[in-house]
Amino acid sequence: MPKHFNWCEARTLIILAVPVFLAQLAQTSMGFVDTVVAGRVSHIDMAAVAVASSFWIPGTLFGLGLLMAITPLVAQSIGAGHKEGLGRFLRQGAWLALALSVLEMAFFYGVSRYITKMEGIDPALSQITARYLHAVTWGVPGFMLYGAQRAYLEGHGRTRPAMIAGIIGLCVNAPLNWIFAFGEFGMPRLGGVGCGVATAVVCWLMCFILSFSVRRLNARAIRFEAPAPQLMKRITRIGLPGAFAMLVETSSFAIIALLIVPLGTIAVAGHQIALNVSGLVFMLPLALGTATTIRVGLRLGQGNIAEARSTRMTSLYMATAIACGTALLIYLFRFPIARVYNNTPEVIALAGMLMFYNALYQLPDSIQMVTLGALRGYNDTRAIFIVAFLSYWGVSLPVGYILCFHGFPGIEAMGVKGFWIGFIVGLCCSSILYLFRLARLEHLPPEALKAKLAR
Repeated sequence: MPKHFNWCEARTLIILAVPVFLAQLAQTSMGFVDTVVAGRVSHIDMAAVAVASSFWIPGTLFGLGLLMAITPLVAQSIGAGHKEGLGRFLRQGAWLALALSVLEMAFFYGVSRYITKMEGIDPALSQITARYLHAVTWGVPGFMLYGAQRAYLEGHGRTRPAMIAGIIGLCVNAPLNWIFAFGEFGMPRLGGVGCGVATAVVCWLMCFILSFSVRRLNARAIRFEAPAPQLMKRITRIGLPGAFAMLVETSSFAIIALLIVPLGTIAVAGHQIALNVSGLVFMLPLALGTATTIRVGLRLGQGNIAEARSTRMTSLYMATAIACGTALLIYLFRFPIARVYNNTPEVIALAGMLMFYNALYQLPDSIQMVTLGALRGYNDTRAIFIVAFLSYWGVSLPVGYILCFHGFPGIEAMGVKGFWIGFIVGLCCSSILYLFRLARLEHLPPEALKAKLAR
């Protein structure tokens, strides 16, 4: 048995992570359903959903990344025995969620106008993309309020409500996609745009489902409270660097989606399939990272630094084992998986090739996610942003761009697969830097660490 591996802690992490995984899987599966349904309409509709998602996903994840600061704050307060007034984190988080919604809706509207005027893009592709963004934008406030409630519940170690909301949302999303995309039951046939309508409806549904769980946990948590600038500032200060880190990571994928548009719809569709599969598999280390945040935050609130390190090490060993298993499965079933999305031979061949690179980056991706989760438990989100910026914008994007369009001496331009090699290089850099940062935090004197958590 590896040193520092704690079976009891591993069981606790699994209990917390499994509902988070199922919740994230259900949520991401909605994107899978959107892609598959749009692909059944046409490959242009599928490409349009891919381009629109490259803006929708980074934008909403930025908001969720900021609101995730609620989770360690609640966990640390519980660990320290300060259980009174925890509902304030949710109420002030809700104000932040609404403010974020206004900004994001304006951003999506601006993007939709830009895409319709963009040169060098198929007119049908641009129109469907813009209309999809118009439809899905109305679900943003519901999704942000869902994120605030989820972070509050997870801070209490309550990970099942989000799982239930996600599963119900997925069960509703699938038929709604079909109804709106193909015009069933008297509805207009909207094609890929109908997937955006379905997503907006489901965002509000999941928000209302979580509100019932919050009321069962603390009936007074959901009530009116005037904005409290100091607490909102604290949540924002802790959450904003992590949100920018998430934006840096996801926006790099969005930029790639735009850069490869001139390569044709086959390249866009194949890239989207591989990226969608990557997003589904990514839910495993993400769930484990969330569980790590909860446990590390709780241990630090108790003042037990040694146990916080034990949690992190146990999580790291688990992530390594998971990465090896998922990499093998992706490699073995890459072409059958591609056929689920689309039946165009050229798209299947490209997607299968890209999923080979997807399998290669499973290990560094898993390591970075659990280490990042531990850093969130320490409220060390500024380091997360710096590392993410350096790894994705300083390494991954430049390397990928050069390999895709120009190549290196002795290496010809590789097309879209060049960006996937860039992913691997960037993820290796980020996982190493996160590990170094965490090791430094774990050796801080107790007084310095306590002062850091109190800020």
